[in-house]
Amino acid sequence: MERTTKEGAPAGTGQSKGRRRYSAEEKLRLVAECETPGSSVSLVARKYGISPSLLFRWRQLKAAGGESGLKAGEDVVPASEVQALKAQVRELQRLLGKKTQETEILRDAVEVAREKKLPVARGVVLLARHPVSAVARTLGVARSTLHRPLSPGEPRRPDAEGDAEVLAGLKAVAQERATYGYRRACALLNRERRKESQPAVNHKRAYRLMRDAGLLLQRHTGKPTRTHEGKITTMKSDLRWCSDGFEIRCWNGERVQVAFSLDCCDREVIACQASAEYPTALTIQDLMVETVEARFGPGTAKVPHPVEWLSDNGPVYTAHDTREFGRSLGLLVCTTPAYSPESNGMAEAFVRTFKRDYVYVNELHSAAHVLARLPVWFADYNSVHPHKGLKMMSPQEFRRKAAGAASCALEEEWAVPSCS
Repeated sequence: MERTTKEGAPAGTGQSKGRRRYSAEEKLRLVAECETPGSSVSLVARKYGISPSLLFRWRQLKAAGGESGLKAGEDVVPASEVQALKAQVRELQRLLGKKTQETEILRDAVEVAREKKLPVARGVVLLARHPVSAVARTLGVARSTLHRPLSPGEPRRPDAEGDAEVLAGLKAVAQERATYGYRRACALLNRERRKESQPAVNHKRAYRLMRDAGLLLQRHTGKPTRTHEGKITTMKSDLRWCSDGFEIRCWNGERVQVAFSLDCCDREVIACQASAEYPTALTIQDLMVETVEARFGPGTAKVPHPVEWLSDNGPVYTAHDTREFGRSLGLLVCTTPAYSPESNGMAEAFVRTFKRDYVYVNELHSAAHVLARLPVWFADYNSVHPHKGLKMMSPQEFRRKAAGAASCALEEEWAVPSCS
């Protein structure tokens, strides 16, 4: 069935109070306007009062099946492509079974030679090809046993003068950001010390000084819930995005509904939708469009590689239109198991952190005031907020560092050796 919308009609047709059906000629004209130089889906959508996700859908249908695809309102999928994907799945299953068997054989061999595991583990660590924690976990030995002979510790010497200087810096951070614990306060202090070419402060030293000065936050003593065994974090950016929503209650009784998307590697808030109205399926579809364009450039019709879109089981996320639209963008739409909020723990943790560090410590006079301040809060979170999982860097710092490392690796790969 043809897609409909409650938004306004194109220019010259007037506003429609109910659901409006667009003819194939109108769709072609709007899609053609999106493809003109200097234009984009977002600009055309704002010009005619149409949802960007609807224009995205029309453009994809035109690219897949031309005018017939727009009339039918369905994707055109070649049967040959389906057969090729099935063949790839069968080949990957065969390779996975082979690697699993090899892994089991190696584990059995290690169990047989149990009395010689520690020398083997130390030899693997000395090769510097794998992290020490991964070697310890795989071979079943204590990580501390592997660290001790490789990096013997030196006795600590107290530095009263240096401690006083560090404590002064920590107090300044604690006064400016009262909700930050010792790790984030230490990260901000080290950021300033690096600018002055001073050595970094160890987080254990920061903990000791803040503990003695009474600057530590109260420990969380809430009732623990069942643990989640899955892993949400990815090794690279743009492999999995998580999404969720939350509500901000203003002092005058108004409420602001916020939906956001978060990268599961660099923790950056990619895009957000905020309004005084409750979110709908079209809100999440618009959020998907903004997320794709923010990461892969304006006008991107489909992600260049599969990206997971992880969310909970809210109606706006599980709606059929939302899931189909996400798949049309190349997203692998997946939801958490029932009664398992830990499966989307990164988004849940972001909501708690954002409310603690920004919402609860700022003025919330009205919905208009909060909507005006939200972009500033999100920008501060992306550029300043340190993360333990990012080695106490902010999301944008981590992305810049990752981009620089990738650029250096590419230069080394294409470097031409000099002739002696």
